[in-house]
Amino acid sequence: MLKSFKELMVWKRSVELVQELYQEIGKLPQDEIYGLSSQMKRAAISIPSNIAEGQSRKNLKEFLQFLRIAYGSAAELETQIIITKNVFPKINLIKSGFILEEVQKMLNVLIRKLEPRN
Repeated sequence: MLKSFKELMVWKRSVELVQELYQEIGKLPQDEIYGLSSQMKRAAISIPSNIAEGQSRKNLKEFLQFLRIAYGSAAELETQIIITKNVFPKINLIKSGFILEEVQKMLNVLIRKLEPRN
């Protein structure tokens, strides 16, 4: 059993995602600071935060619920990245998108492995 959420590769990669995303969305126009930029930061931060909170609960059912919330935040961020690419094509979110896709796959596999078999 894991001693800490910090041992989870999906948590580590989602923290890297936040760091990468912050570098790029800092290049958005100033008038987006309370719009798209703020929404993207919240969605990105929500991913590792929910993984950490869920794992810390030490209860499989709750952990799965928080992993699903993290997955939902990842889908929200994916949508925001698509919008940003369309509205601000000069903002390079390719690496962020790649890391996000990797995190989504990891979350999906982890959820499937942890779900009870009926």
